[in-house]
Formats: sequence, structure tokens, C-alpha cells
Amino acid sequence: MLCYEILLMLTIEKSTIQFPLLAKSARLQKLAATANEQNIDEVDIFDIPGGSASFEICAKFCYGMVVTLSAYNVIAVRCAAEYLGMHENIEKGNLIYKIDVFLGSSIFRSWKDSIIALQTTKPLMPLCEELEIMNNCVDGVATKACIDVSKVDWSYGYNRKKRLEENGNDPDVNAIRNHLVPKDWWVEDLCDLDIDLYKHVITAIKTKGIVPSEVIGEALKAYAYRRLQGLSKGVIQYGEAIKYKSTVDTIVCLLPADRGGLSCSFLLKLLKAAIYVGLGDMSKGQLIRKIGQQLEEASVHDLLIPSAEGVSMMYDVDTIKKIVEEFLMRDQNAEVDSLEEGQQVQEITGPGILSNASKLIVAKLVDGYLAEIAKDFNLPLLKFVELAEMVSGIFRPAHDGLYRAIDMFLREHPGISKSERKRICKLMDCKKLSVDACMHAVQNERLPLRVVVQVLFFEQVRVAATSGSSTPDLPKELRYLSHGSSRSASAVTNPDEDWDAVVTVEELKALKAEIASLRLSNAKRNGNGKNGVDKATSNRMKGLVKSKMMFTKLWSSKGEKSENSGSDSSDSLGSTIPEEAKSTPSRNRRHSVS
Repeated sequence: MLCYEILLMLTIEKSTIQFPLLAKSARLQKLAATANEQNIDEVDIFDIPGGSASFEICAKFCYGMVVTLSAYNVIAVRCAAEYLGMHENIEKGNLIYKIDVFLGSSIFRSWKDSIIALQTTKPLMPLCEELEIMNNCVDGVATKACIDVSKVDWSYGYNRKKRLEENGNDPDVNAIRNHLVPKDWWVEDLCDLDIDLYKHVITAIKTKGIVPSEVIGEALKAYAYRRLQGLSKGVIQYGEAIKYKSTVDTIVCLLPADRGGLSCSFLLKLLKAAIYVGLGDMSKGQLIRKIGQQLEEASVHDLLIPSAEGVSMMYDVDTIKKIVEEFLMRDQNAEVDSLEEGQQVQEITGPGILSNASKLIVAKLVDGYLAEIAKDFNLPLLKFVELAEMVSGIFRPAHDGLYRAIDMFLREHPGISKSERKRICKLMDCKKLSVDACMHAVQNERLPLRVVVQVLFFEQVRVAATSGSSTPDLPKELRYLSHGSSRSASAVTNPDEDWDAVVTVEELKALKAEIASLRLSNAKRNGNGKNGVDKATSNRMKGLVKSKMMFTKLWSSKGEKSENSGSDSSDSLGSTIPEEAKSTPSRNRRHSVS
């Protein structure tokens, strides 16, 4: 089969043209008659489909010689016969009739022959489309792909590794051979088709409405991994954007409409490819909508979409914001009905309704994503805050993930202003930090002092509740600070005053004394800490007292700062400027309060 355009000049001497050839070809009869009228000794055929090989088969047929047709050459010979006009009205039992019978009785009944014949139609376009040959090939392949798996009795290509996994990794050939035919038995064979032909076949399969969306999705995934090198790892090879653009665009157009037809991980890889090859907003928007419908299935690694070339940021945060927004839109105007069955309450979630579990998963997913992108020095604070606020309304029993993300941002962006530091810390609720997170927070030099006070107090309340003691009355300033974290930034009348509230040394001493008292009462109640002391509670109180001693030293020094320089009380431990420290040594003094 010739794969390039051929300019064929076939010379036929009038004296050597025999009757059988002219008798079966309308075109040759016309050319010979014209040559006789013009007294020309030869006729020229420039563009016969299939070239000289196809013409040779047609000529042999005319002379009654044995010809061999197969899936590799039958389409080209059929087109050549059409070009030569070898129809039934010229002579009964002509070549076109015999080839059509051969196609219907043999080629289109064979799975692999149908695919091979379909592949040979590409260089013969548009004649194959005009003759409906391509449509017949497509329909033959699609019909077999939709057949019940119990009726599949022909050989097919299937991923051996996948078959072994389905067969329990049993290397026995007979076990593999006797295994039930999988629903997606046909997907590997179709990967050999070019993207245009593949689109026709998948469209025909979807139109029949027999194959489930999951199998269609598996076929698209297998084709994408075969044709888009590097996609399985989430990376398209550099310099292949133009080559792959048509393939990516076609796969996006063929995506099943049903949710769950493809994994969220694969859709995100496809979105990365779509951004890389420069697909239009419509195609990218379609992917974003599908990803948003099943975002709870994604991982943090899946969401790390590299920024476009020329953008300073490492990751495309705006696209992730659109995906999260699409996810949250599913919950708008949705109602959840509950049916009580005995003592159990079953939650019924209809289309577009988000369960609390899905919301929690996505909130934790966003926290993890924020922790990753926070490592980017070029990430603006506004993008971090906007994404975090999108899931702030989702209930989370713990804010450890968000605290980790905030701490990472503060560590990688030490030069942000006091107001920016305050703004990012307001995203988390100190009451929802675990014991380990609290222990880390009270010793975290990057956090504003107000946050440390809140963490310290709420952990004191938790220790009191665990030990069964009553929570002591708070000093006025601590009571004021302890309620600040639960308020949104918009609800604060004067944020600077709220964050810069001063706690006196006496109030901090009272807080420390209360923690020590709780520890002492616990020890007495449980026999000086033996036989029944809750080790977790004891360790927490020890850590609090230790952290509190450090904190009171810090606050004492902070009081001197406010007297000497009027510095903001929300400075972190590492924010002292060396030059200023040399000129005002009193700022570096630390006094413990006992």
C-alpha cells in the first residue's frame, strides 16, 4: 500500500489494448474512443487510486487471472475499480460487485480485518467517504465493540499486564485464555487508529448507547496514554504542542457526559495537556466542569498544574480556584432529604448535592494544596487567601492542615508586612488545632503574638476540660483576644486595635498559675501521677507550662518594646532588625515572670 501521493502515467498502446480490459471498464472505453477520434496512439491515467498495484489487480481480473484480495488492499482496489467504472451496467459480475460481496461476507465480519481496512481508507479520502466505504468500516467496528461479551469468540488485543491483574497475577496461559472477556476488550485495538478515524468509531459506539460510560472512558484513557507520550506521568514532552493539539482536543470532545466515566486524576492530567497545547477556553472549561463534579477524588499532586510559560508563579492557582468554585456550585440550591430506617438515618444525595464528607475531603485537599503552593516565593498573598477563603465555610473538625499551610507561607515569605501576617493568620481557628499543632504554634516565632496567646488559652481550656476542673475566669484582655479568631476580618471594626491588645504581666502570671494548679490537682487526684494518670494529659500540661514560660519571657520583652519604641505587639520572634538591636539593646532583654 503506497502511503504517499503517486503521479501515475500509464501508457496503453491502442494496438495492444485487448477486448476484455475495455469490456469491463467504462473509463477505458471512453479514453480509447477519444484517442481514436484524435488519432492519438496512447492514453494517460494520472490519478488512479491505489497506484499501479491496484490497477494491476483490476487488469488481472479483466483477463480472468487469479487475484488476491485482503484487508490490506481491498479498499484500494475497490476505489480503483470505481475510478475505472467497473460497474454491473458495463458487464454482469464485474469487479465492484464482487468486492462489495467480499467486504460484507468476509472483511466486515472480522474484528481485526475491519480495523485494518479502516486504516487503509485514510490515504484514499475523500473517495472512501463518497462511496460510503469508510462509514461501512466504522459501523462494522462499532457494531462489534457493542456486542455482548458472551458472544465475543474472536481474537483481540488486550493489555496482558491488566489481564494478569484481573486474573489474580496467575501467569498460567490457560487461566488467562479461559478468563471471561472483559467489557473493555476492544480498547487496545482501537489505539492503532489515527485520531480522525478514532473519533468516528467512538462517536458511532456512543451513538448506539450500549457501551457504558466507564468503558468509553477507559478507551479514551488508553488512547491518550498511547498517543500522548508522557501524559501518564502528567507531563507532555516539550516541543510537541502543535503535534498533540488535535489529539487532545478530540479526546476532550469525546468525553462521556456522565459523571464518573473517567477518574479525576486522569481529567486533571488531560487539563494540564490542554493548557500546554493551548486549547481554547471552551475545551478547558469543559474539563474544569467535569473535574469540579468529582473533585473529592483528586490528590494534591494532581492539582499541581504548572503555570504557563512566562508566568513567575510555579503553579496555575487561578485554574484551581475555578475548579473549586465549580465544586461548590454543586451545593447551591440543593436540598438533602433524610429517610429514617429503624435507628439509622440514610442521607439521600441527588445530582448536584454535596455530602458533608465530600466537602470535608475537598477542604482538606485545598489545605494540602495551599501548603504546597506556599513554598513558591512568587506566590502573592492575595491568591493564597482567596483560595483558602473559598472553603472557609466548610466545617472542619481540625485546622491542622490550614495551620501547616499558613506556617509554610510565613516561612517562605519572611518579608511580608504586619498587616499581611495578621490577615493570613485570621484564616485559621485556634480552637481547632490539635495538641501537637498547639505545641508547635506556641513556640512558632513566625506567628503574631496574638495568635500565640489564643492558642495558649484554648489549650488551657482543653486541659481543664480533660482534667474535670472548671475553667478559670479570664483576664479582661485575654477574654477579648480569645474571641477574635472566630470572627471574620470583615466583622472587626478596628483590626489593628484587636490584634494589638496588650496583656499585662499579672494576667499572664495568672494564666501560668492556673495551668500549674490544674497540673497539681490532677497529680493529687491520681496519686501523684501513678496508676491511672492520663499520660497524654500530663504531657500536654508539661508542654504548656514549658511553652508558657517561653511566652511570658517574650511578652515581658514585648512590653518593654511598646514602652521604648511603640512597636506593634503582633511582631514575630524573628522580626527584630539587627541594626535596631544594636542601637537599643533593651529590646533584646528577656525577663521571665514567676
